[in-house]
Amino acid sequence: MATKHGENLIKMTRMGAFSAYLVREEDGFTLVDTGLPGSANSFLKTADDEGLPINRVTLTHAHDDHTGSLDQIAGLVPDAEYLWTARTAQFLSGDVSMMENEAQAELKVTSSVRSTKATQIIQAGDKVGSLEVIASPGHTPDHIAFFDTRDGTLIAGDAFVTVGKPAVTGIFRWYFPFPTMATWHVPTGIESAEKLLALKPSRLAVGHGKVVENPADVMQAAIEEAKRKM
Repeated sequence: MATKHGENLIKMTRMGAFSAYLVREEDGFTLVDTGLPGSANSFLKTADDEGLPINRVTLTHAHDDHTGSLDQIAGLVPDAEYLWTARTAQFLSGDVSMMENEAQAELKVTSSVRSTKATQIIQAGDKVGSLEVIASPGHTPDHIAFFDTRDGTLIAGDAFVTVGKPAVTGIFRWYFPFPTMATWHVPTGIESAEKLLALKPSRLAVGHGKVVENPADVMQAAIEEAKRKM
């Protein structure tokens, strides 16, 4: 299912709670995450219905529900740019070892191996079209978010979840436990959530759950709950 939010964001959801995003640019779309396996044709149809190509593909992190259709997309749109961080590239290669500067916590879910290679390695502060890359580890060590500098939309990946009561990912919700079960290090995630809140986003778009307009109060409440339960 595809829904529009503002002038530039199209949310594409499968199974009610697994989302990826098309971000409109003057030259075409940026696809943020590639969703569950088998999603590629629906992304391409949505872009075609809007009369624009998918020119860039980027990832918030390397979990399977965010990279499931990466190789399929790459096969269908081989000339697009493919952009993610060096840490995500490492995970996608099958290397899930921890770095010395990271919290030495257990990875709850190992990342999925994909054959598609990045055409460009990105890092915090870089731009992917109009999207600024924001480091936001916690759910995973490689996690990043994207801040649309045109209208303040924050594509937060799994830094927050908004299925039911919004939460910093890693705080248990019995009705949708999967992000918590896959979260690497909650204290780091809280720090990242505070950094994302400081951006003062106008819109919060996440990998699991509804898009929230004017999300400051919701994000603050989620952070406070996470601190209490940490």
